[in-house]
Order: sequence, then structure tokens, then C-alpha cells
Amino acid sequence: MKVLSEAQAQTEASETLDPKNWDDIRALGHRMLDDMIDYVANIRDRPVWQPIPDEVRARFRVALPHRPSDLRDVYREFSEFVIPYATGNVHPGFMGWVHGGGTAVGMLAEMLAAGLNANLGGRDHIPIEVERQIVEWMRQIFGFPQGASGIFVTGTSMANLIAVLVARTTALGTSVRRRGVSEDGALLTAYTSTAAHGCISKAMDIAGFGSDALRCIEVDRCHRIELAALRERIALDRGAGRKPFLVVGSAGTVDIGAIDDLHAMSELCRQEKLWFHVDGAFGALGILAPALKSRLAGIENADSIALDFHKWGQVPYDAGLLLVRDGDRHRDTFAAPAAYLRRESRGLAANSPWPCDLGPELSRGFRALKTWFTLKTYGTEKLGAVITRSCALAGYLQARILAEPRLELMAPVQLNIVCFRYRAENANQLNGEIVLDIQESGIAAPSTTLLDGQLAIRAAIVNHRTDFSDIDALLSAVLEFGSRRSSDHRLVLQLEQSPPLAM
Repeated sequence: MKVLSEAQAQTEASETLDPKNWDDIRALGHRMLDDMIDYVANIRDRPVWQPIPDEVRARFRVALPHRPSDLRDVYREFSEFVIPYATGNVHPGFMGWVHGGGTAVGMLAEMLAAGLNANLGGRDHIPIEVERQIVEWMRQIFGFPQGASGIFVTGTSMANLIAVLVARTTALGTSVRRRGVSEDGALLTAYTSTAAHGCISKAMDIAGFGSDALRCIEVDRCHRIELAALRERIALDRGAGRKPFLVVGSAGTVDIGAIDDLHAMSELCRQEKLWFHVDGAFGALGILAPALKSRLAGIENADSIALDFHKWGQVPYDAGLLLVRDGDRHRDTFAAPAAYLRRESRGLAANSPWPCDLGPELSRGFRALKTWFTLKTYGTEKLGAVITRSCALAGYLQARILAEPRLELMAPVQLNIVCFRYRAENANQLNGEIVLDIQESGIAAPSTTLLDGQLAIRAAIVNHRTDFSDIDALLSAVLEFGSRRSSDHRLVLQLEQSPPLAM
């Protein structure tokens, strides 16, 4: 065995990752903070998004660093080659996907959380009480009973997976955790709509059922699940010897923001004795807006609800949450005693049950702090007003589309998502090109989706910074690039149809 000399031991003991000069890092830290506040404050001066040059991308293919670098040099590289090529969802012109814009308050809270470096898997410390307080607030907002449980996760994709696992344990008993799905589980069947998010199918896959065990039920013209078809398919599956166990309703579908009839779905699930889960990734927080609350009637009857604070809640990524009506069933799904996780009645190992009893993660960051700061700083009324305004902006965009003969509304606007297109021959190809042109211009960042096989430009208005001028800029860009592209397409068509030149 190697024996270190006293000098060697002292040298190795002095190795630390703390700075040698705290004043130096304090000064650089203040500069970083000022720069990021300036970045958010002056975000309109930047393009929404811009393509990454090959030489910039190549910088992130270099070899692993073995020797130290000066922090100032690392920060300089971040400033020059990371900031300019970010996703762009901080910008008010970002409307492509349902991404929140974040806030300076949330950014500061994230810094504080990083300083604490708390692991929220368990033990007795105040960060877990902060998370529990938010779970309690959400329990009250959604009308869940005492004894309900909740847990922060990365986002609704993970929350939906956990909900499927809780429903699985409820249907098969806790023995499923030891024996697996086996023969009984092979007959379990779940239901959602064709408009539901793809993560529901992925959750069924990961949970061991396979995506074929998920029945995707057709929707009505407003993209809400057809209840008669749902009831009929459940009866058909029961008659075939299958075992329906789960129905997933949508509070804000991914394509157009539709809300299923949650009250009728909850009644059906009660009658059929099925677990009723609501995927409310962004739409569930509409409950904070008085004008939208009634449209979520029935969500209080759900067995579980998944939602994201990093969307309409404007919390910086990531901050998802799962609420479960029956906390005992939730714990039965994940609690796993281990000697190294021994619980005590006092000391640091007290305060059981721990969050690791409610999900698959033991190592968990302090996501709750930025959510707590956001709720405490702005309050639910202010956040509800922001949600209401984003829907009003969607209404404004809809009105402008309907007034413009060159544009076509592709689906009814129900919340904050507007799907439309530029009228033209070969409209699918042309509208896809329009969206790419707009993204590359830096003016705005819409996305696309397919509705009944027709490609639509999709504008999801989520960012609290988005204003009427940003809607106008998007529409002007669509019309400008649409006109250019239409001319190019007509010219190509004329050349293809013109007779060959005389020889």
C-alpha cells in the first residue's frame, strides 16, 4: 500500500475546486449576472433564432480538456458561441412550440438553487418543505383531497409516465413491481385521443404494455375526444377479454390546444372503474385564468394530473409536476426501503416519506425553488392574467387571418394556439418552406403540424413578452415569404409546362 509523505498529504489536501481568490470570481459573477439580465432585457434586439455556422458547431467537437482553463476564457466562449445560437424561446417572437419565456426572477432563483446544491431525493431539510408547499398549493387549486401527493419532475412526459405506472400498480397490485406485467398485465388496455401527445404512447411502451395497448380514439371537429366512440371501444375491448384500466384526457392538445370534456370523461371513468389521468402540460394552468377555469370542469375528479410550470407558468426549464389523488397508491408504486436509505424519527434522516418514494429518481435538483419564487413574486392572479392575454393575442391573430384572403385558418382557435397557412398550389410544400424562411430570417419562430394531412403553420403564443407587434411581424413575414415563394413556384411551373425550344 502506498504511504503518502506528510508533504504529499498536505499538497493533496489543498487540492480544491474553490477559487483561490474569491474577489475575482465575485467580480466575474457580477458581470455574468449583469450580462444575462441585459440579455433578457434587450432580447428584442436579437434575432429569435439563427442557424449555427459550421465553424461554430465544430468548436463543440473538440477533445476533452485535461488541463485547467481560465474561467474568463470559458465565459468568453459561452458569450460568443452559445448565447447567439440558443433556442430563442426567451424572445417574444418565439411561437413555434409550447415553450415558456422564463423570467428574471426565475433565473435568479435558479442561481440560488445552484448555490445550495440541494439533493431533493430525501432527508430532512427545508428545500423539501418548499416542494411540499407547492404540491399543497396545487392540491388546493385543483380541488384534490387531503392525502393527495405530488412530485416535481423534468416535465409532463415524465409525469405522464409516472401516472401510467401508478395506474398499473393500482390495476395489478404491488406484486407487479416484483413479477412484472406478466399475463394479467398483457391484457390491460389504455385509451386516449388521436390528438393526445405522443409521450402517452411512449409511456405505455416504457411501462411494459407496448404502444399497441393504447387505443387512440377519434376526435370531433374541435379535436376533443369522441366520448361515444370511447365508450364503445371500452365495451368492445371488455367483450374481447381485455382489461381496460386507464383513460388519458387532454387539457390543451399539442396541435391546437383543445380541451377534452373532462367532466364527462371523469364520469365515464367512475362508471367503468378506470384510472382517469389528465395530461395538462400547459392547459391545466389555465385554471388560474377566470375566463378559462370553467373549461377545465371535471379536472378536480381526475386520479392524477400532469402539468408544466415551465410553459404557461413561465418558470425557467425544467419544472414539471405530477399530482396524484391517492397518495398511498402513489407511494406503493415507488417506495423501496434500503439500508442506506434508513429513515429515522429525528436527525437528518427523518421527515419520511421522502420524494424518492414518489418517483424513480433519488438524485433530484431543487426545481421547486424557482417555481416558489415565481408563485410568491407574481401571485396566481398575475399569472392568470398573463395566460388570459396569450389567449387574447391568439384571438387577434385569428381575426387577422380571417380578414386576409391569402391566408386560411386550419382549425378553431381554442386557447393560445393558432394553425393557419398561406393559400397556394402545392400548399404543404410551400408553407413548410415559408416556416423555414421565417425561422432563418430571425423575425419569428413558428413551427408546423399536420391537420388531416394538410401542413399548417402553427403559432403557439406562450411567452409573456409577446405583444400585438410580434403577431403583426409574424403575419407580415408569412405574407412576404409566401408571396416570394408563390412567385417562384409559379415560375417553375410555367417553365415545366412551356413547350421545348425550337432546335
